[in-house]
Amino acid sequence: MKTFLLKFWKIIKNKYVAATLIFLLIFLFLGENNVRVIHRLRRELNDLNKEARLIEKDIKQDSLEAENLFGSKEALEAYGREHYYMKRDNEDIFIVKNNNE
Repeated sequence: MKTFLLKFWKIIKNKYVAATLIFLLIFLFLGENNVRVIHRLRRELNDLNKEARLIEKDIKQDSLEAENLFGSKEALEAYGREHYYMKRDNEDIFIVKNNNE
């Protein structure tokens, strides 16, 4: 064990090896872009990519719904009646709301 430590100390005592080790320590742990920051940014990037995939999925679904909706006059009329309570000239609409909602 003692001989290993002596060999290790001789290697570390070299000024080039010592400078390289100090540089690596500063770069990996103390610098502005250290390992923790890189890990946090990578995790944030993965979360944003997941969110982008979900948004793209919603866009595709909404595009299909819009295509079906504007494809026929009956579908557009049904959508307007259901969501915006539109009515024809000769009819009345009664809206019943549930108090639990």
